[in-house]
Amino acid sequence: MNVDLKILGSEIADARLVRPMGRVASVRGGSVQISGLADDAHIGDHLVLKRKSGTPLAGEVLQIEQGTIHMLPDSAPDGVAIGDRAILHRTRRFAPGDHWIGRVVDPFGAALDGKPLLRGPDAKDLMASPPPAVERQPLGERVGTGLSVLNTMLPIVQGQRIGLFAGSGVGKSSLLAQLARNMMADVVVIALIGERGREVNDFVDRVLGPQGMQRAVVVAATSDQSALTRRRCAWAAMTVAEFFRDQGLNVLFLADSVTRFAEAHREIAVAGGEAPALRGFPPSVTPLITALCERAGPGCAGHGHITAVFSVLVAGSDMDEPIADILRGVLDGHIVLSRDIAERGRFPAVDVSKSVSRSLPDAASDAENAMISEVRRLLGAYEQSEVMIKAGLYTEGADPVVDQAIRAWPDLDAFFARPEPDSIRNSFDNLGLILRRSAGTSDRRRR
Repeated sequence: MNVDLKILGSEIADARLVRPMGRVASVRGGSVQISGLADDAHIGDHLVLKRKSGTPLAGEVLQIEQGTIHMLPDSAPDGVAIGDRAILHRTRRFAPGDHWIGRVVDPFGAALDGKPLLRGPDAKDLMASPPPAVERQPLGERVGTGLSVLNTMLPIVQGQRIGLFAGSGVGKSSLLAQLARNMMADVVVIALIGERGREVNDFVDRVLGPQGMQRAVVVAATSDQSALTRRRCAWAAMTVAEFFRDQGLNVLFLADSVTRFAEAHREIAVAGGEAPALRGFPPSVTPLITALCERAGPGCAGHGHITAVFSVLVAGSDMDEPIADILRGVLDGHIVLSRDIAERGRFPAVDVSKSVSRSLPDAASDAENAMISEVRRLLGAYEQSEVMIKAGLYTEGADPVVDQAIRAWPDLDAFFARPEPDSIRNSFDNLGLILRRSAGTSDRRRR
């Protein structure tokens, strides 16, 4: 059958002329109990509550009990009365397709960019299991990122999963957009979880731009939407990434942010009666995040890879807060953005000393690993003596390593902000030139 006809047939098959209806039985806190739908409803189904006063109230099925269901409304249940009608809407099949590239969709597969969008021919499970551990391919080749600091000090390989830890306003979204535009991949899937409505359009049109959208699918759930929708956004975006991975394509998955994904789950868990434990987060947040991360990574033989960058919004730059701590233990490295570096005007504000890529040393040659080690040695020497250097208390010649670090520091700082559109090789050549220049000055002075 022609694929287009199959897609159209799927749309017609999902059309419903009759919908089940129930009645409001009670309202407790932020949830609404509805009778008459327990035999028809599934977790995650949509409900539209017809209030006798006011506009309809939408929500989703949170719990199912004998004879009643619990609805988590999208907003406060003001004006809801006993006996109000509740109409059940089945959750749309989530079926991504190749024609989704270049589009902005919501977590249910509906278009957000004002243009019609058909679903793909085959429905996908939003809660799919990761590939079997023993059947996964090893990590792939090193990929160019378009940034010198990530090409050299913090390399990323196909199938690697990286955490991006940052406070608010230090350039996290801008760095993600740079990776979306420049990083080597066949398809880019971007999850905007709980993003401000104004910033979704700004990210797509201005930050990402037409160049980035040519190979991207953006899945967005804004901050005003229900917690169930915001949580679903991460699963929907990962399902889109898996769809392209299973075609043998290498996918770049960018999630902004895992923190808002966890916060949405906290709202749902508390409404469902789960007690908070991890600094306000419920215990179930740990398996929730690890399950999402495990779905990324290398695929099985014949499939592609999902290279993933999960951003974490750390409150007060606390890198030990629960979500950051969970991700550090499950990912293949982390990139830390520093507020101090951002405030002095260097972007991306990557703190190289606090960042790690677990693809090393395998991702680099022996000569490149030696270069990376030398840079880290100089950075460590400079940072240990930074207070004395800035206060004018350090005397040149007291420590040859610190002397070299002082000479190399301005060039290294500029190098970490330098874009590199050409190749990884160029990035290492420029880094080697900085090291030779700083070491050469030291050699001449000793002679």
